[in-house]
Amino acid sequence: MAQSSSSRRRTVLWGVAAGLAGAAGIGLSLRHAKDAALAVVDPVPGFWAQQWQTPHDTTLAMAELKGRPVLINFWATWCPPCVDELPLLDSFYREQGSRGIQVLGLAIDRKEAVVPFLKKLPLSFPVAMAGLSGADLGRALGNITGGLPFSVLVASDGSIAQRKMGRVTESDLAAWVAVK
Repeated sequence: MAQSSSSRRRTVLWGVAAGLAGAAGIGLSLRHAKDAALAVVDPVPGFWAQQWQTPHDTTLAMAELKGRPVLINFWATWCPPCVDELPLLDSFYREQGSRGIQVLGLAIDRKEAVVPFLKKLPLSFPVAMAGLSGADLGRALGNITGGLPFSVLVASDGSIAQRKMGRVTESDLAAWVAVK
């Protein structure tokens, strides 16, 4: 029994509609997969939602740094190795900042100590007052002893690329430049 012309047309139209629907579904799933691959993860829960006051009474939000490599240095004015490494970190930031690497100093200290300290040793990179909550963040990022200085390099995808307990060296920083 032969199909009528209108029946064949209907079958073809249904076939075309099914093909378009399938293509649209594949396209949406590929887009979703691409968006998921580009999503920046939290190295610890709530990481990108963190905000701190700066020594200059402004707010520094981690969300502003999201999607770029960020070298976070936990330090204090009363910590000699911390103070010793700050000029090296400042030099690194001045050399690499234009290439997308951000440096953030989180002071595990009081504002009353940090403000005069930064007048004597100005830094080019942002500094925020993390206080004791900064020590908690450091532990969550892998500083199980709570010692200082402690540095963490967060890659642009939010993963932890490097951790360093103790003073960073020029060779550490040279190796970390390759992290994206």
